Amino acid sequence: MVRAIILVKSPKKLIAARLRKITSISDSFPTSGQFDAVAIVDVQELSEIKEVATVIQKISGVERTETMVEVQ
Repeated sequence: MVRAIILVKSPKKLIAARLRKITSISDSFPTSGQFDAVAIVDVQELSEIKEVATVIQKISGVERTETMVEVQ
């Protein structure tokens, strides 16, 4: 299992709720600061994280993302 955190910049309200609808995202919540939401991603393979990030980036209103992969 590979876990990552994807930070999302989007002025759209309810972006965290939209993120939770993506299959590989186990949790998402709004934040204050430079990014507007955080998505917790749990996948089987490292390569799947890029696929999830691409899906997020295609959501209308998403300006940018930043991905951090858990290191064990």
